[in-house]
Amino acid sequence: MLVTYLEASRDLCETDSILFGAALAICRIIGAKLSTAGRATGQSSAIPAWRIRIEERIAKARVLIGRLICFRSVNTRPRIVRTVRMAFAGTNVSLSQPDIMQKLTERIDDLKQRIAAWGKRIRRYTERSTRFNQNRLFQSDQKRLYKSLERPIVSGMGPAPNPTRSHSGATCGQSP
Repeated sequence: MLVTYLEASRDLCETDSILFGAALAICRIIGAKLSTAGRATGQSSAIPAWRIRIEERIAKARVLIGRLICFRSVNTRPRIVRTVRMAFAGTNVSLSQPDIMQKLTERIDDLKQRIAAWGKRIRRYTERSTRFNQNRLFQSDQKRLYKSLERPIVSGMGPAPNPTRSHSGATCGQSP
């Protein structure tokens, strides 16, 4: 089947595309992993691998915090107890100690501090990346930079509040 396509190809670029397509089909059939190195994959806009790893760590730490809090509020389901034992693995803490509640609180606080540090690392990278991109855009196309700065960046916040409906006398729980 490959011969008919190759005979019909008119130039080197088309031949390259046919051969690449054939190689890709063979790799999919045999289940081989493909390396994306050397091809235009748009990785410049992709999320870096280290950031994905940190976000996964944050998610796991939040789950652990939730289970530790469940155990602290006297939830002794087997899965919760197993998770708490794993959280204190490698330390000399057992669940039958009299000061286990204090140890739980210390572990929860430690995890919260780690989450804050990981979040700060991601935030620093994002801010630095934004500054870098804005500086580069300023040097190449100032008009586009200023237009992008004028547009409000809204991420899931919903519509902006209506200034005519709000007044300074309202407090929480009172309707305007």
